[in-house]
Amino acid sequence: MKPANALLSQTGTTIFTIMSALAVQHGAINLGQGFPDTEGPEDIVRAAADALLDQRNQYPPLTGVPELKAAVAAINQRFYGLEIDAASGVCVTSGATEAITACLMALLNPGDEVVLIEPLYDTYLPVVQMLGATAKLVRLEPPGWDLPRAALAAAFGPRTKLLLLNSPMNPTGKVFTRAELEFIAGLLAAHDAYAVCDEVYEHLVYAGATHIPLMTLPGMAARSLRIGSAGKTFSLTGWKVGYVSGPPDLIALVAKAHQNLTFTTAPNLQRAVAIGLAKPDAYFAALADALQVRRDLLDAGLTRLGFATLPAQGSYFITADFSPLGFTGSDTEFARIITAQAGVAAIPVSAFYVDAAPRHYVRFAFCKQPAVLEDALHRLERWLAASGSRRLAG
Repeated sequence: MKPANALLSQTGTTIFTIMSALAVQHGAINLGQGFPDTEGPEDIVRAAADALLDQRNQYPPLTGVPELKAAVAAINQRFYGLEIDAASGVCVTSGATEAITACLMALLNPGDEVVLIEPLYDTYLPVVQMLGATAKLVRLEPPGWDLPRAALAAAFGPRTKLLLLNSPMNPTGKVFTRAELEFIAGLLAAHDAYAVCDEVYEHLVYAGATHIPLMTLPGMAARSLRIGSAGKTFSLTGWKVGYVSGPPDLIALVAKAHQNLTFTTAPNLQRAVAIGLAKPDAYFAALADALQVRRDLLDAGLTRLGFATLPAQGSYFITADFSPLGFTGSDTEFARIITAQAGVAAIPVSAFYVDAAPRHYVRFAFCKQPAVLEDALHRLERWLAASGSRRLAG
């Protein structure tokens, strides 16, 4: 038999699938995969259920139902002052991961270069490679995750087509500052490059940090595609409803890619998300406030147990350094051991790097009920007390 696609054939099972399966096997609390353990707002779920019965279940328009496109344009204006054309400046996708792929398909040609920032969401690099482009990796360093300006500038060159920017960032929880964004904007303008902005955690930002879409900076609206996610904004990750906002000429290309990926997205879910996006500002503030309480609970508990936690300004995640515990093995070994022995699953942060990754950090998700987080901390505490010196070896 002739060989199949080489890149996909060499790609193993994702660490998220592996750790989730281990969590099930050992009855562990899954703080690895980033999904809430409660349902989203009841009125949105009810709207989706009711919409199934209104006899509009055939193919919706390719780029999205008018109600949702108008709602996406409106919330862009409400929160960020962005003027997005609802008819031609929005494309609804089957999740933000599809949106990322469609945006990259819309902009990249074989031989182009893409600047990616590590640690990075695991979808980015394979899609870039499948499109025949070359990744230029720039690394943020813990514990501060500051933007390395010299290294970023050096990654840009004549073949740079775009930067893929994730803010608020998974897995670090970093929210890029205005000064950092202004530096990035300067590089994009100087090299006539685009930005694909993965902003799915835009409403999950905590006190002391402010999310600023790159698109709002001078000169960036014409060269930016901005991705949002109903799954993250409404704690309905299984719905897989994403949306891309941007200039009509680029959105038209995103729509062509979307047509060849999924074509469209369930119409009842789209109409329900449109209702959700029209919720008052208080909903979005309460969402962030509730998650901040859970972040602080988990952060304080991990610190008490001896972990060194890193700042988490946004997203669902805390990065924790386990080396103060005396464990000498790798992050993958540590994640497997605490899943099997302590009954708590986490993700090794090395999974978010291409190579030469730091090996003493794990990522915990705090988007769980407070009682679940307390239980996870108690399990880790009991394991640490019982394992003693045995935990020092990988």
